Amino acid sequence: MPTVFRSGPYRFFFFAGDADEPPHVHVQRDDSECKFWLTPCGLATNNGFQPAEVRTIERLVEDHAADFLEQWHDFFNGDERGGDSAD
Repeated sequence: MPTVFRSGPYRFFFFAGDADEPPHVHVQRDDSECKFWLTPCGLATNNGFQPAEVRTIERLVEDHAADFLEQWHDFFNGDERGGDSAD
């Protein structure tokens, strides 16, 4: 589960087994976790965050979506799919 970003109490990360899903990022704080799709940006699941906090996280995801997408493709194309990149 590589951590791709931290902001305050939030940890943004990928699950290695999520390669077959559309690009997304998981966000965790304490016992709460949510998942945001990256294209387009939108909440996929929420377990424990209050609505105001989800909005705060959504803004962070929107602000960093391009970087998350780049890291998603680097991680899954390089690691999970055996490094099969078009050279």
